[in-house]
Amino acid sequence: MRYVCDAPGGKTWFRLETEAEAEAEAALMRHAVDKHFRRHLATARESYRTPASARAVERDIGLKDHIARAMPLFLTLRASDGEGLATAMLPPEARNQVNFRIVIVGPENSDPYVSEAEAIAALGAHYHLELKREDCFPYA
Repeated sequence: MRYVCDAPGGKTWFRLETEAEAEAEAALMRHAVDKHFRRHLATARESYRTPASARAVERDIGLKDHIARAMPLFLTLRASDGEGLATAMLPPEARNQVNFRIVIVGPENSDPYVSEAEAIAALGAHYHLELKREDCFPYA
């Protein structure tokens, strides 16, 4: 996981970067973030095109950077003791996209805005995104 930003109350947002991290998040939070992570990772890999001038040994040099640009951001909010508080999926590079649905959920897909509204606002401020409950919580 990679540090993203701090939130009020000693909480911290981290970015999930690997399938193993997504699987651990799914187990901790008791939801299916790993399924979404794998699906978006596969789509990003499939969309990668090797430069025509690249030799065989160089064909995947830009793959990691391409995936980082093409894949949604998967984030986890953690308490200072490591407790999982919320999981978020933001658009690639945190840039608003017309057809992209931002999703933020708590443990077992509960509403994280009840207890984590300030932390979600901190994440929104960090990425310059408006993360309103009515737009981001899919089970309202």
